[in-house]
Amino acid sequence: MAILQSNYTDQVAPGYPGLVVNAETKNIISRTVEDSAGVAFGKAAFRGANDHGCTATPTAGKLLGIVRDHEALSPIAGGAADTFPQNATAPIVTLGVIWVLAAATVAPGDQAYVTSAGAFTNSSSGNTILPGWFFDTTAASGALVKLAKR
Repeated sequence: MAILQSNYTDQVAPGYPGLVVNAETKNIISRTVEDSAGVAFGKAAFRGANDHGCTATPTAGKLLGIVRDHEALSPIAGGAADTFPQNATAPIVTLGVIWVLAAATVAPGDQAYVTSAGAFTNSSSGNTILPGWFFDTTAASGALVKLAKR
C-alpha cells in the first residue's frame, strides 16, 4: 500500500492568495482574461482593452478588484497553477475581504498599492494605488495578509 502523506503540520494554513476570507458582504464580477500569461489568483485586475476584459497590468484609475480563486478551474497543460488562462472568465472581488501576499511589512489600515510586477505593498512610491483597498491584518513581506474594501 502506498503512503501518500507521512508529515503533517501543526496548524492548517489560514488561506491562500485569492481565497475569500469570510462571509462579510462582498461583490464579485466576472471578466475575460486578456493576458497571454493569464491572471493568477489573488492578483489585482484592471480594465482591459476589450469590452468586459481584464488584465494584470497595473493602470491608474482602471482597477476592477482582486482575482479570487475558483475550485472548478481545470488545470491547463503547460499553464501556471492557480491562474486563469487567457480568454477564461475570472471572478473578481470588488468589495469584501480576500487573502493576498504582502510584498512589504504591512499593518491594519495601511493603504494598498500594487507594484508594476503586481505585488501588494503599502508604499506609494512608483506604485499604483488600489482606491478603497486597505490591509486588514499585520503581515511581514512574503506572508499572507487580508486585503479589504468595505
